[in-house]
Amino acid sequence: MIDVVKYILPELFIVLFTVSYLTISVLSNGKALVAYSNNISAIFLLLASAIVFTQDTSSDPVMNGFYSSNAFTSFFKGLILILSAIVLHLSDDYLKKNNLQIFEFPLLANFSIVGMMIIVSANDLLSLYIGIEMQSLSLYIMASFSRDNAKSTEAGLKYFILGALSSGLLLYGISLVYGTTGSTQFHIIYDTIMYSDSLLGLQVGMVFIISSIAFKFSAFPFHMWTPDVYEGAPTPVTAFMAIVPKLAIGAMFAKVLFDVFGGIAHNWQLVLVFLSGGSMIVGALGAIAQTNIKRMLAFSSIGHVGFALMGLASVSPEGLSGFIIYLFLYSIMMIGVFAFILNMEKDGVLVTDIYLLAQYSEKRPGVSFALTLLLFSLAGIPPLAGFICKLYVFMAIINSGLIYLALVGAIASVIGAFYYLRVVYIIYFMEKETKLDGRMPFTHLCILFFASAAIVIGTYNLLGVEPLTRAAAQSLIY
Repeated sequence: MIDVVKYILPELFIVLFTVSYLTISVLSNGKALVAYSNNISAIFLLLASAIVFTQDTSSDPVMNGFYSSNAFTSFFKGLILILSAIVLHLSDDYLKKNNLQIFEFPLLANFSIVGMMIIVSANDLLSLYIGIEMQSLSLYIMASFSRDNAKSTEAGLKYFILGALSSGLLLYGISLVYGTTGSTQFHIIYDTIMYSDSLLGLQVGMVFIISSIAFKFSAFPFHMWTPDVYEGAPTPVTAFMAIVPKLAIGAMFAKVLFDVFGGIAHNWQLVLVFLSGGSMIVGALGAIAQTNIKRMLAFSSIGHVGFALMGLASVSPEGLSGFIIYLFLYSIMMIGVFAFILNMEKDGVLVTDIYLLAQYSEKRPGVSFALTLLLFSLAGIPPLAGFICKLYVFMAIINSGLIYLALVGAIASVIGAFYYLRVVYIIYFMEKETKLDGRMPFTHLCILFFASAAIVIGTYNLLGVEPLTRAAAQSLIY
């Protein structure tokens, strides 16, 4: 029992805190420490991340094969916890201004985070499914958290309906894989594939599973929910969805492809090429027409998913390492951007229209410069970290011989640079009477400047994570 607990200690720690806080809040009619609930949850998430980084990662798999504990899982779980804590802190001011600060918000986020941690450590298709549902059910509620807002309710409903379809695809794929191999555990399925000639049912199941994960990852052609949900959900929820689940689902994508279907990589490589190329083009073209910054970032995230998937499509340790680096640096860039978006305010009202940024540089030159650096990095302009992470996946895909996909990526990068540079143009050069007048809290400013500094420093040594990503990639590839 003790051996089992030590591998799931971070998850148990968060669950015990969440259930305890929920009990206290219910007994006090939601009045106990509600004003500090986000920050209290953030502190406990940081404590859980400390537990993750001190865990034993030498035993893999564990818990009778249902769970894994290695460098890959520790890297992603620690990152998920740290970024979740930052997002919860950033959300606090927004929730107060919009009368949405109730104790359920951070608790729902915590349950979603536990689901993500299960996803990352899952070594069985059924435990993977449980993690996905635990994450998704919380996100459905969070997306429609602003009950008086029609767009928020619509976002939650759309996400729920399409998410249910995605879960159905996943379960059907799991049933086909189980029917073919007689197991749902990753390593057993992998060994069965290596020594079996009858793989038709497994290949069909693989397609369904990849399709389901592609939906969760906002990859083309399963991206249709992303712009509406990002726009309609409260901005803190959009920030959470745009950053944290991307890490968990990305880790799941890599694990399923390499740990489960690694023996038939030639079969899923072309599927990944299709998903990657389509996502890059749709993301780049879709973002051009957007004036709502949340919708713009939704299409942008679809495009970045396409770039990241190039690393997996290369089917190589270098590509997998590049994929992890891409997700890491992308999350840092987005945390900085949302630190700013959460404070876009005009006459006391929070806004999302990019044209309200007109000549913002005259009022806040330091903030404008930091935001510009992040936008340049997202566009992949050298020598910032966003360019470096794209370089990693481009090199991996070229070395694998898929030069045509690299060409599609190059075209998408050029198109994508337009809508990022348009925002920079508005900030510095566009004249308009209506302008933002809100002020950013000190900690939000610190996060924005830290993120912008990180993507500059990251051009030198990728913030020191390259050895960690290589170790994580090696622990995943047999």
